[in-house]
Amino acid sequence: MKKLLILPSLFFLFVSTSCHKEIKSEKGGIDVVSNVYFDVSKNLNNIQSFHLSSLNYSGDSIIEKIPDANAPEITQQIYFIKDSLCYTIENENPGKIILSDIIKKQKPLSVEKKKGGTLFSQEKIPNYRNRKNLSDTVLFKKKYKRFEINSPWMYTRFYIYPTDTILPYSIYKHAEKDYHGRLERIDSYNKKTDIFVTLQLISRKKWDSEAKEIFEFNHFIKNRKSER
Repeated sequence: MKKLLILPSLFFLFVSTSCHKEIKSEKGGIDVVSNVYFDVSKNLNNIQSFHLSSLNYSGDSIIEKIPDANAPEITQQIYFIKDSLCYTIENENPGKIILSDIIKKQKPLSVEKKKGGTLFSQEKIPNYRNRKNLSDTVLFKKKYKRFEINSPWMYTRFYIYPTDTILPYSIYKHAEKDYHGRLERIDSYNKKTDIFVTLQLISRKKWDSEAKEIFEFNHFIKNRKSER
């Protein structure tokens, strides 16, 4: 009789742990974009848009491309990120970049200290304990969980997409764990300066053309070495 009682308990334990298991996305990209509205209380016409970064990943390897702020079609800087370390890619020909050689020859920098592009930080959201949960909403045909943080100088709203699939980059990992999803949008209003800022992480399944050349060339090099 005891065995019969134990078996259902083990089954429900397995089901509950399986439902909360995180699935790592093995391949794809993330575009980090921002819109800045000036004098937002007066009108919404004074706006500047920025493509802050283009992240392309294969497993735990990330190729980050930082566009020029004045000419987004031009790449200002390329970084190779692996194991929380950052390397600079200077070769202009993506088809000839060997990532393993960069690791051997270059002194890496912690991703938290790199300049430009996406911010990698272990810091928590300021005033996070005083957050207030909001009702769910739908943006761009996706349902989001929301919470807000209100202070005398700043109002911020956070949008989390419920999913078990995690990406190799997140703005605030601790919030994603608490809400079981991906933090994909942050809206902030500075009450003193009257500036409203949106920050969005837009995921995609495919690499961009330059990152595709780098990853595929290095996959070819790796396979050729293993065949020897």
